Amino acid sequence: MANTRPLRYGGVMNSGFPTPPPGVFDDEPPGWTNNAAAPSAASTHAVKPEPYSPPRMATPTAPAMSETLTQRKREMLKRCTDAAQQLGKPVLFGMTTSLILQSVPLPKDCDLNATELHTVSDSHRTRIRAVVPPTTPHIWKPLSAAHNARINKHVHALNLVHTWAQLAAHMSLESLVILGDATLTAIARKPSLSGGRTADEIYQDFVRQVSELPKFNAKATCMIALEFIAPRVDSPMESETRITTTQYGLPRAVTNYTVPGATFSNGEPITLDLAWPEFRVAIEYDGDHHRTDKAQWRRDNDKRELLRHHHWIVLIATAANMADEPSQAELAYRAGRQLALRGAIFDFTLTATPLNELARRKRRKSTGAH
Repeated sequence: MANTRPLRYGGVMNSGFPTPPPGVFDDEPPGWTNNAAAPSAASTHAVKPEPYSPPRMATPTAPAMSETLTQRKREMLKRCTDAAQQLGKPVLFGMTTSLILQSVPLPKDCDLNATELHTVSDSHRTRIRAVVPPTTPHIWKPLSAAHNARINKHVHALNLVHTWAQLAAHMSLESLVILGDATLTAIARKPSLSGGRTADEIYQDFVRQVSELPKFNAKATCMIALEFIAPRVDSPMESETRITTTQYGLPRAVTNYTVPGATFSNGEPITLDLAWPEFRVAIEYDGDHHRTDKAQWRRDNDKRELLRHHHWIVLIATAANMADEPSQAELAYRAGRQLALRGAIFDFTLTATPLNELARRKRRKSTGAH
């Protein structure tokens, strides 16, 4: 049986701690010790990186995520428009079709066919059952409370909060959390949806709206997922990285953290994908374009050199770190060790704890149950 007993992590290293994977001791800055005091965050220094331009397509088969979403939306919008015109009336689309029309990354383990045109209505009486063009109808009873998006005069998309809730029964809890992150980001990036709200206000409204929905299939799963979603997440892989650290017992990280006093020469603030500011430990997720795009690579290098001067430990995660459980465990170990060296105290586990179990423990603790 796997050893799931948590290890109290922090201060003096636990004598029963497992043998570390190769290379985990290679990421400490010179002169840093377990009891060293972190320097003041007020110190400032700017570097002069090459002017930044948005990531370009690295190869014909590996476009940037934004380019993929734009192309997917364009193709889906044409299909939806053609379908609505053949039906002779505007059509409301939901499920994965709504995600594509609103440029939200698709969950990787959804059991719906994302190539189908998914329509939505509030009752069996009003649902669309077209054979030509073929559509897949769905009933969403809370539809009357949804403020849906008009894509064009023929095509409408179900409100993103409702789309997230509607899809909850069709994927794993982890994917629902990742989709929640992506939904918050999509809302924040569209002025017509954000309405001047901050990322935190959008998150708070998201939680409130889901909580106030009448009972629906998988609402209980949604309520668990709400405990783990976060605003200001730029990609699903960043979400997956954060979930990994949570499942191994690390403290909750701050997403897209703006480092005080650290800017590029053009004044642009420096941010970190995942950060534990109190301990100056961070994880950055690097997709393929971070390696293949010259300007992006130089920008990353300058950024991390500056952060080292500010006594930050920055661990780099890639797709290889998320490929399987041993790789995820190694990344969590590396981050956990650096946090412990800088005074963090938490219960590290040798195996990943499922999110629903973490939520159950949290509820038991809050009610004082044993």
